[in-house]
Amino acid sequence: MPQPPIYLDHAATTPVRAEVLEAMLPYFSAKFGNASSTHRWGREARAATDAARERIAACLGANPDEICLTSGGTEADNLAVLGGWRVQQGHAKPGIVSTPIEHKAVLASVHQAAREGGDERLLDVDPGGAVNLDSARRHIRGDVALVSVMWVNNETGVIQPIAELAALAKAAGAIFHTDAVQAFGKIAVDATQIPFDFLSVSGHKFGAPKSIGAVFVRRGTPLAPLFFGGSQDRGRRPGTENVPMAVALATAMELTLKEKDAEVARLRALRDRLESLLVACVPEIVVHGRTAPRVPHILHVSVPGTDSESMLMALDLQGVAVSSGSACQSGSVTPSHVLSAMGLPTELGSAAVRMSVGKLTTDEHVDRVAAIFPEVVRSARAMAGRFT
Repeated sequence: MPQPPIYLDHAATTPVRAEVLEAMLPYFSAKFGNASSTHRWGREARAATDAARERIAACLGANPDEICLTSGGTEADNLAVLGGWRVQQGHAKPGIVSTPIEHKAVLASVHQAAREGGDERLLDVDPGGAVNLDSARRHIRGDVALVSVMWVNNETGVIQPIAELAALAKAAGAIFHTDAVQAFGKIAVDATQIPFDFLSVSGHKFGAPKSIGAVFVRRGTPLAPLFFGGSQDRGRRPGTENVPMAVALATAMELTLKEKDAEVARLRALRDRLESLLVACVPEIVVHGRTAPRVPHILHVSVPGTDSESMLMALDLQGVAVSSGSACQSGSVTPSHVLSAMGLPTELGSAAVRMSVGKLTTDEHVDRVAAIFPEVVRSARAMAGRFT
């Protein structure tokens, strides 16, 4: 009898938690009002949205008026980076600083700012996957409008020196944004402790549905909207507010923080055990970011002689779901832009696979993956040979 499949892709998305679904469902039916309406249905929706905003703010060490709800992490990043940079235009501060290892939502926004006249500067990255602070000191100067560096890299799981980078940005008079999509719930994220101006989160990474996220906007920090229309969300994000999703995000964030310490310890034990077993059965495997501080749920590896597509196919045939650190386009594998920035050879960048543990992961899953991994590698090498 076939064994049930194993999901090792929690960094890509997570299942909606039962408690979250239960909390949001009434706002699709009996409590369906528009939060901008003044009748009782509208007031009920407004009360739920305001309460959700307060709960989200409390989870981030913020004030309710500092929370701007979005459709997810990509919009949150776009709004923070482009909205933060554009509002500085005309102030003789063309610089926009980021890194080559950012999520494409940030990198594409930085590139767009450059097309609009911005001076794009990408910081150097160390071989271990962390941003080089000497490079940051050189590039973050008085002519910089905005600095955007992700808190945790979504491929390697490496934790970036956000406190130091935020301090450098503040000293230069620049706005500082961090994408905390992979950080929230795995490490401490507190607006009272680190002086970031903008911070992005995405609910589907920790048990909320897809298409809900938020940007923390520190009081007094200017932000140009991407959309135009009504006055919702203080004009920062006009449009009818998504009441059920706001409730879902608040509920998921509270549950995540309540369980954080125990869950982080459990995930770290699972990830470390999986890493040790894979290294033992395939000694030539390369573990990316291994020498740097990492979040507990991400394991990013390359197996020489394979490519990402062949590894994904071989694992999927064995019932194991993981992500690729590269994209397959027109039959050719493109190396991971993150690993390229870290200076790794193309053959390793083209063979990257990300495994990420989470709520669904058990010790038995780890054992099963380790048991089949040598055969997966043999199959992937055979497939990769046919593709070349």
